[in-house]
Amino acid sequence: MTHGARSNRTISAEGISRVEGEGSLRVRVKDGRVVDVALDIFEPPRYFEALLVGRHFTEAPDITARICGICPVAYQMSACLAMEDACGVVVDERIAALRRLLYCGEWIQSHALHVYLLHAPDFLGCADAVELADRDPISVTRGLDIKRTGNMVMQTVGGRAVHPVNVRVGGFYRAPELESVRALAEPLRRAREDALKTVEWVSGFEFPDVTSEYRFVALDQSDRYAIDGGSPSSDGRTFSAAQFAEIAVEEHVARSTALQATLGGRYRYLTGPLARFALNATRLPEVARDAATAAGLNAPCVNPFRSIVVRAVELVFACDEALRLVERYEPLVQPAVEVVARAATGTAATEAPRGLLLHQYDIDEEGIIRRARIMPPTSQNQLSIEDDLRRVVESGLSLDDDELQWRCEQAVRNHDPCISCAAHFIDLTVDRS
Repeated sequence: MTHGARSNRTISAEGISRVEGEGSLRVRVKDGRVVDVALDIFEPPRYFEALLVGRHFTEAPDITARICGICPVAYQMSACLAMEDACGVVVDERIAALRRLLYCGEWIQSHALHVYLLHAPDFLGCADAVELADRDPISVTRGLDIKRTGNMVMQTVGGRAVHPVNVRVGGFYRAPELESVRALAEPLRRAREDALKTVEWVSGFEFPDVTSEYRFVALDQSDRYAIDGGSPSSDGRTFSAAQFAEIAVEEHVARSTALQATLGGRYRYLTGPLARFALNATRLPEVARDAATAAGLNAPCVNPFRSIVVRAVELVFACDEALRLVERYEPLVQPAVEVVARAATGTAATEAPRGLLLHQYDIDEEGIIRRARIMPPTSQNQLSIEDDLRRVVESGLSLDDDELQWRCEQAVRNHDPCISCAAHFIDLTVDRS
């Protein structure tokens, strides 16, 4: 193929694997330069925010958990914190610690699934995880073992591994027995060792030499790596969740059923592992910091293809933090605090595995939800993903059609777009004319 042909061609692909949901990617190239990138999202909206209106505030955690089967805890915790914010309630440290343990279980589940089954095949030339399992069964078995440990944490604390049923506004319906929690310690030690092997494994992958310019946004908790709460932070500025809800402007575009968020209606931004590592790497525990150093990671990491390494480091963190919480656990006499409804607005954010998740609710004096706003990670990341794709295509115009298509699919999966929460991809078209 001649250079001119490479500068003026169309690439189309359907059925992109290892992402979930429906949508398409269109790239227009003219004279060897990308002039337009658009993610056309046609995943049907499910109207969860409208479904919440008229429901009692105590129902929000169970309803919102159904938004996603991989990060239900993020939705539950964000809903609980927002309702508690509206009602002027702060749970005690022991309830908060148990919530954090449950959240760690979700991170272990999600990161293991993404690294081993969704993302690693990209770097090893495998069509899917089945092919990878045939070629490297030891690695895939290790990933499944880690995920199984996350399932155990979710089951023990949340009541079941998917869509936990033990979470309520104010805390939990029941506190797990001491013996059942302490039984998680040995599996978590093994999972932490496997997570360290995961960092070593993925750091040996070959990464395209692509860098992007990001405006990072992540939660800030001054004394620890933020997961289950905190204040949104970006460019050295920290905001309350309510302030961030005002700054993060969501807009609808005709080509998408997912809203797209910007800061102040002007600036695209990125949440998720790259953002958390860039802003909070010094707050990782020593075992995770050492793993990052051994993997050659320095904050900030601006090569999106190396996000798989950052995720693996966060996997070490989640296992280590869960183990710390398990070893310090003492049964709760009162698994929940009383939350009395009042007419107010409540806002809260937590860090879902793939990025910042914000919930905001207006409730009346009877506790009835009058307005709901849920801003998932992918709607916040969508414009940055588009910008990544622009850079990937511009740097890869010399690639054959199949290679460029593969590279674009990788670029999407770098950010683990949230499965049912916002935006997803099926069809790729590169119009070179």
